[in-house]
Amino acid sequence: MYAIIQTGGKQYKVSNGEIVFVEKLNAQEGDEVSFDVLMLSKDDSSVVVGAPVVDGVKVTGKVLGNVKGEKIVVYKYKAKKNSATKKGHRQPYTKIEITAIG
Repeated sequence: MYAIIQTGGKQYKVSNGEIVFVEKLNAQEGDEVSFDVLMLSKDDSSVVVGAPVVDGVKVTGKVLGNVKGEKIVVYKYKAKKNSATKKGHRQPYTKIEITAIG
C-alpha cells in the first residue's frame, strides 16, 4: 500500500514505516503531522485518484527532527574584472516517519 502526498510544493510517494525528508515544516520533534492524499493504491490492481484529494483518507507521520541537507557551493566569477564571489547554502528539511495511511 502506498499513497501520493503533497507538501512544500512537491509530491512524495510514501508507504507505511518509511522515513521521508520534506521541506521544512513548523513542527517540533515528536509532533504528529497529517497530509492530504492525492492518490491511494491498496495494491497494484486498485488505484483511487482524488479530485484533487481522496475524501476521508489522511497520511499521518511523526516528526523525527529538523535537519539540513548537504552544502551547495555557489561560485560566481567574472573574467577580466577581478571579481569572484563564493557562497554556501544548506537547505533545511524535516525528517518524518510515516506511521499510518488511511
